[in-house]
Amino acid sequence: MSAGRIRPNSTRTGVATAYEAADGNGACLFGPSDDLMIAAMNTTDYETSRACGAYVLVRAANGKSITVRITNECPLPCAPGQLDLSQQAFAKLADLKVGRIPITWQLLSPSTTKTISIRYKTGSSPFWCGIQAIGHRNPVARLEVRAGGGWRQLPRTEYNYFISDDGTGCGGSIRVTDIYGEQLTLTGIALRPNVAQPTGVQFARH
Repeated sequence: MSAGRIRPNSTRTGVATAYEAADGNGACLFGPSDDLMIAAMNTTDYETSRACGAYVLVRAANGKSITVRITNECPLPCAPGQLDLSQQAFAKLADLKVGRIPITWQLLSPSTTKTISIRYKTGSSPFWCGIQAIGHRNPVARLEVRAGGGWRQLPRTEYNYFISDDGTGCGGSIRVTDIYGEQLTLTGIALRPNVAQPTGVQFARH
């Protein structure tokens, strides 16, 4: 297992606040979300976008709970453990006027019929590319590209793309690993910038 700060079977304590999520796009650059049960993760737990796409179960002290997907980063003064929920999500736990409530939260591995998609960043070419995974059930721990006879791990950015700054592996096979250590090898993904290309596969549920 290669979990970072957000790890399975661990309950975190913090506070929930609320923000105006608009169309649901955020620092993770997933794009607009048709489901606004989403949240921004504090910078500490965001961990250079490692939290992007994670599903977390949020419980309020009043007994209410919701599941949200992490699509955004909440910069300081957001404290470790804090979640900035969309107003739509916060309203399911408490009146928006309250503004701030104590919560606990934990990582979920939800049931889903979606499969993972891969998107190359705008401006990607055979000489430089950014690669993003979308729609993954579990957080992505690393992304690698086929290079030479092996795999090369690409560095991750704050905006949730993995960058090949010299073009190595751009347009080739991609391997994504979730925080549980499951590896999926994806082939046949064309180098088409800004198009979410479905892979037909998904990480296992835990």
